[in-house]
Amino acid sequence: MAPRVSIQTADFDVAQEIAALRAGDRGVGAVCAFVGTVRDRSDGAAVSSMELEHYPGMTEKAIEAMIDEAHRRFDIHAARVIHRVGLLQPMDQIVLVAVTSAHRGESFQACEFLIDYLKTQAPFWKKEQTPQGARWVDARASDDTALARWGIGGSNT
Repeated sequence: MAPRVSIQTADFDVAQEIAALRAGDRGVGAVCAFVGTVRDRSDGAAVSSMELEHYPGMTEKAIEAMIDEAHRRFDIHAARVIHRVGLLQPMDQIVLVAVTSAHRGESFQACEFLIDYLKTQAPFWKKEQTPQGARWVDARASDDTALARWGIGGSNT
């Protein structure tokens, strides 16, 4: 069985990851997946690259806890989160959140919950390269607003 959480420098194959998540579970009636990618612009500035850092061990543990919480909140079968670290270019895939369940509603909700939680609570640090130089990217107040609808407070407002 594939791990629930992977932090890696290598790219991922969405179809392969979804197939592994569904493998052998005949009760799966829905799969929801979110793929985040590097944009070429952020806050009005051109972005030539993004570098992501994390604390090995701590990051995986935090994301595992997020998946446990998704299982408590939603009737899901399985979830998988892959997050890339290192130097990434515009159009590169950064993150995959995939969820299986018997019905679509639970998959959609759990997937959205996980990405909202991931955006604000997971210990990642992002640095963008712009024409004005390097800058660290903070979580946005809008990310906290998205998280708040799940009854979880953020710290970026």
